[in-house]
Amino acid sequence: MARKPNYRFARLERERNKAARKAERAKLKAERAEQRRLEKAGLAAEGETASEAETATEGGAPEGMETPSLDR
Repeated sequence: MARKPNYRFARLERERNKAARKAERAKLKAERAEQRRLEKAGLAAEGETASEAETATEGGAPEGMETPSLDR
């Protein structure tokens, strides 16, 4: 004989999972907002990637690369 379905438990599980997903999205949204706020203020974010660091420098070649010489 099959077990009687526990609808209340299933509903509570769905609601709990939904709340966890919603909290995770809110956390990510807050982190992105903080990162945008820091970038707008001119500060580099801690999790900055190398490509973002290159675009943040003031023109020229990236660090470690020599610029071609125009003295010929």
